[in-house]
Amino acid sequence: MPVMGTTNVLDIEGGELVHILRTPRDHFSSGGCVVLDCRPFLSFSRVHVRDSRNVNWNSMLRRRSKGSAVSLEWIVPDKALLARLRGGEFSPVVVLDEDSRSVKDLKAESLASMLLNALHGELEPGKSQICFLQGGFEGFFALCPELCVHSPGLCGGPAAPRDAEPGVSGRSTPLYDQDGPVEILPFLYLGSAWHSSRREALAARGITAVLNVSSSCPNLFEGELRYKTLPVEDSLAADISATFPEAIGFIDSVKESGGRVLVHCQAGISRSATICLAYLIVSRRVRLDEAFAFVKQRRGVISPNLSFMGQLLQFETDVLCH
Repeated sequence: MPVMGTTNVLDIEGGELVHILRTPRDHFSSGGCVVLDCRPFLSFSRVHVRDSRNVNWNSMLRRRSKGSAVSLEWIVPDKALLARLRGGEFSPVVVLDEDSRSVKDLKAESLASMLLNALHGELEPGKSQICFLQGGFEGFFALCPELCVHSPGLCGGPAAPRDAEPGVSGRSTPLYDQDGPVEILPFLYLGSAWHSSRREALAARGITAVLNVSSSCPNLFEGELRYKTLPVEDSLAADISATFPEAIGFIDSVKESGGRVLVHCQAGISRSATICLAYLIVSRRVRLDEAFAFVKQRRGVISPNLSFMGQLLQFETDVLCH
């Protein structure tokens, strides 16, 4: 199925987007421009246009759709953004992919084509100008890299053996903990019990809440930080998936309040990593392998136990297929 109403989709060049992005928001009659990036989650996470938003409908479901029309809510996981789009708050709405030259070159099964169809079908006519960026992200980055944002520093050191996991005290801080907790998303950090005990490091990152995924790590700053404890053991018998709804709800509540949350267990290797992976699957609608690669780039020692990986695979199926 081709993109519907191509006369209503305006092809724009990279230079035009540069001008739009450099125009103050108060010069727009609407809420300004929004850029919707259709590239894979990992590509977007490495580098993207400033203030752009990633849309993602995983490849498994795209194949099942067989080019049929899909709802905008299936493609835009951020409910607040979805409501603003449908309310006509943004204009122009700029869609980009990796490197397509024109909207007419898009294949029907491509995510960009599906997104443009959904925008055309659901946005109120006359309120939002829908645009497609010629040359995609690659062309724009070559033209104006200063308007693109790179991800926070990545780490990729060798994984530590499980018997080397540190406690809050007693052993020297391992190398993979010395740089502090790592940013997974702007409001979500992953780390260890050591990190949770360093008040200065938490304050430096603006962390306001702590999700403690253990039965033994203390909550050291009660009264100063918001805490939630999920007493999970790092064992093959533990049902960590039962805690996913509570953990995800807590992370979302911290995000909605404008705060930042540290998710930790003893070493920041298995239990807390599992929670962060589950959060990415449900909030970004990505597959487990994408989420795992994304988190491992930031904290190279993550290694959920085999049972937790199996539970994550089942969670991926439940979220993405139902």
